[in-house]
Amino acid sequence: MVIDNPIYFKKPDDNFAIQTFDITRIFGKLVAVNGINLNIKKGELFALLGPNGAGKTTIISMLCCLLKPSSGTALVMGHDINKDPYRVKATLGISPQETTLSDHLNPLENLELIGSLHNMKPKVLRERAKKLLETMGLAERAKDQVRKFSGGMKRRLNIAMALINDPPIIILDEPTLGLDPQSRRVVWKYIARLKKDKTILLTTHYLEEADFLADRIGIIDEGKLVALGTSRDLKNDMIDTHTIVIKAWNLTQKTIMEMKAKYEDVQISDGTMTITDRLADFRKIVDYLHAAGTIIRSAYIREPTLDDVFIKITGKELRE
Repeated sequence: MVIDNPIYFKKPDDNFAIQTFDITRIFGKLVAVNGINLNIKKGELFALLGPNGAGKTTIISMLCCLLKPSSGTALVMGHDINKDPYRVKATLGISPQETTLSDHLNPLENLELIGSLHNMKPKVLRERAKKLLETMGLAERAKDQVRKFSGGMKRRLNIAMALINDPPIIILDEPTLGLDPQSRRVVWKYIARLKKDKTILLTTHYLEEADFLADRIGIIDEGKLVALGTSRDLKNDMIDTHTIVIKAWNLTQKTIMEMKAKYEDVQISDGTMTITDRLADFRKIVDYLHAAGTIIRSAYIREPTLDDVFIKITGKELRE
């Protein structure tokens, strides 16, 4: 649903891992984040989407206590980011866009290095590291130097490093950036395993990633929260047009011109007619084409995608 009137939360709620209270950040004359209110449930995978410059990185920086809000605040596992930043940081595991790996070390050594920075006991650290390598499908490569790893393997190790101290909240900032589609899907599989056990805040430029993984999605634009809901809810609420795709053998110019005169948007490509219109009726269109002598190979209604929702709300495409 579109957010017209923000809801102001007045007190902490134990059901939520992250709550933001009218959080705002201003840089000079630029309002980077403008009074955002969010409730992210414990055990939820929440995807934060927005065009470049929308304010996603600024929000994450404030939640991680790397940047102070100009006004407002947030609670992370009940700890105020303004009043108790050290406790906030202890609840977070962060996997940044750029991998933070030591290439000359093996994955076990990388995990032990990060764990030691969290003052973990050696025995606990070693057991946790081995378990994470198994979870991320890296156990067989535990003794190989990271420099020999593929991009997808490095991403999975980066996520494991964010998990080493067993934090309740994981922030995944563009976790599959730059990966090929196959490697991206492999990383998705491992992220999906973490759902419910951890609260996950995900930012991504791949809308299909948010569609596949997220329990709920928040879309921000120009520093404001403009939509919030499940992927299905956003599609149902925001897309009020129907798209019908017809593949035919013998579309004549006369039939094409008649359809263009009747419907809002008609596109033709290699014998495929795509009709988009609020009033488009599948049965009527198929019957009309049959009556005109068109031989239909296939016909179907195309479901709206998250891309359609995003462009409709923001007027922009989400690019890398």
